[in-house]
Amino acid sequence: MSPNTPNASATPATPWWARAARPARPPLPWAPMARAALAMALALAAGLLAHRVDLGVFAGLGAMHATMNDRVEPVRLRARRIATAVPASALGMLIGSALQHAQVGALALGAGLTLTAFFSGALSATGPRGSAAGLLLLVSATLGSGMPLPHPWWAAAAVLPAGAVLVLLLGVPLRGRRRAPGADPAVRALAAVYDALGRMLADLGTPQGSASRQVLTARLNQLQDVLPPLPRHPRNPPAPDTGTAPDTAPDTDTDTGTAPDTAAHRVHTMYRAALAATEAATGLLWAWRPVPPEVAAVPGLLARAVERGSVEVPVPVPDWSPDTPSRQALDAALRAAAATVAGREAVLSTAPAPPPDPWRLRVRLVSPGAARYGARLALCIAVGAALTAALPLSRSYWVPMTIAFVLKPDLGSVFLRSVSRAVGTVLGVAVTAAVLSLAPGPWALVAIAALCVALLPYATAAHYGLNTVVMTPMALVLLQLGGQDGAAEFWPRVLDTVLASAIVLLFGHLLWPERPRHRIEPRLVSAAAALKAYLASVVRQDGPEPRSEVWLRRTAYRALADARAEVEQGLAEPPPTGRHAAEWLPATAALERLSGAVAAFAAQRRYGGRVPEPAEVERVGRALDELTAAARAHRPPTGAAARPTRPHDPSRSALGRAADELDTLLAGRPPR
Repeated sequence: MSPNTPNASATPATPWWARAARPARPPLPWAPMARAALAMALALAAGLLAHRVDLGVFAGLGAMHATMNDRVEPVRLRARRIATAVPASALGMLIGSALQHAQVGALALGAGLTLTAFFSGALSATGPRGSAAGLLLLVSATLGSGMPLPHPWWAAAAVLPAGAVLVLLLGVPLRGRRRAPGADPAVRALAAVYDALGRMLADLGTPQGSASRQVLTARLNQLQDVLPPLPRHPRNPPAPDTGTAPDTAPDTDTDTGTAPDTAAHRVHTMYRAALAATEAATGLLWAWRPVPPEVAAVPGLLARAVERGSVEVPVPVPDWSPDTPSRQALDAALRAAAATVAGREAVLSTAPAPPPDPWRLRVRLVSPGAARYGARLALCIAVGAALTAALPLSRSYWVPMTIAFVLKPDLGSVFLRSVSRAVGTVLGVAVTAAVLSLAPGPWALVAIAALCVALLPYATAAHYGLNTVVMTPMALVLLQLGGQDGAAEFWPRVLDTVLASAIVLLFGHLLWPERPRHRIEPRLVSAAAALKAYLASVVRQDGPEPRSEVWLRRTAYRALADARAEVEQGLAEPPPTGRHAAEWLPATAALERLSGAVAAFAAQRRYGGRVPEPAEVERVGRALDELTAAARAHRPPTGAAARPTRPHDPSRSALGRAADELDTLLAGRPPR
């Protein structure tokens, strides 16, 4: 294999249809599954016992909507996620119920749902939480406009949050209950980070290294999201060089039964140690330089120690005489990580996150991307409303509800979701019709609904088609409990679903496709800007690693992960979207390799005493500016992203080789 061998990660060898149809294999999320089943059963059982099954159905819908936003996370994060989505669901139900109660005509109903769709789409463009809230806002509005309403009519929106509260309360740990350290989501995420780090160290110098790096970055992102907040006034503050900016006031840590400041600071300290080890490993991955197997095994030992929660014998780091700056950086980082896991002090640099921007949501709500997606969704809803008014459809609300679920480009391929929704609905209706042909009683329907909602967390993570197969019987059973007719009414739902999927494919995909300049290219611009800031911090450093560099590095790695995710999602779309995404794949791989080069250069500065050469820094900065300009002009680079297959010469500046690789990408010249 020659040094000019193209980067395997930059060549989409798998066809788009194979990427789209391939299901994931996530682990079974037992806790969310149990919470979902119990909450649904309690909500419906309460309705049956109180002879108000109509209210129980809407409470069950609330449990389903909360389950759609439930995760294996600390209680504070689960509460925040559900508390963002469910009020939007209740608001949508109130809007739809008001439209139905007022007995508005088809034109007014279509206009109301279209306006709701626009705001739903704009809200969905603000981020993951806004996406969930926007989806439920529109879905609940469509359900409220067509489902049989309880008395009084506004009670549907009032009881819907009750089912969501059940899901949330069932996940609150009992006060005073001690759980094993490995049961804490942050501790599990930290152990997963160390396991991924060990896998990447084992893959150094092999073609699998790039994929291992992507897994490691994803695990770090998950850990960053579930980190516990630090108290303002800790009773046992850490050493000054390990402090981190405070987030929230102290509270009782019911998960671990220990003082919250001690537990939070311990996890944060181990997290910072993992960040330092990740940077060193990223530099070694870029340099194509492996490490001894006994060194690669250290992160796995750290992961097991983290899961145990107490270390009677500290994890040993072998004496292996590292001979390059990046290897020296890894050795120092692993020793610091072993010290933090053992509960000993270690010299670590910190990076306080910047304060949140209170105007961010408002800016995103009026951004071009939010307006574009809102208009796209509103157009499809308007077309669906017009067709349902013109065609003899018995449950017209099923069409806009399906459009709301399918037209979610941030959740995957719109084309795949359209096809999967139609196929999944056929299978789901067939299963429901077979079950209802046995004439089960109301308590049997409660058990079926609880079983379906329990499978929802796994099905959602595995594949959208499987999600539809599970969700369709659950929705139809709830409608059956709410007073709708039997199986004969269910088969028209297949026609509704096919019609809605066709509307999305035609008006939301073919005539208004989601192009790379709408999703991929802005992510690449953000990643390039984050890398440039990270590089500038490394170049400016004098002495030890500055506090700001750690945060800039983490920001850059996360921006690169977002860009890679958008490209991978685009590759699952049929042409021309998939072809455009493939054209940006080499640039994404080049930026990922640049992050490794900057990490290697940071190690050279700290352990080799190298002084930045202005010409090299200028070349890299100029290449990043050219790549940013190309993305903004919608011109993918024509060169190839090369991955040299021999180790980097540590006597040569990592920035110099990085500049050569970027020049190759931008100009198509062979690397020097």
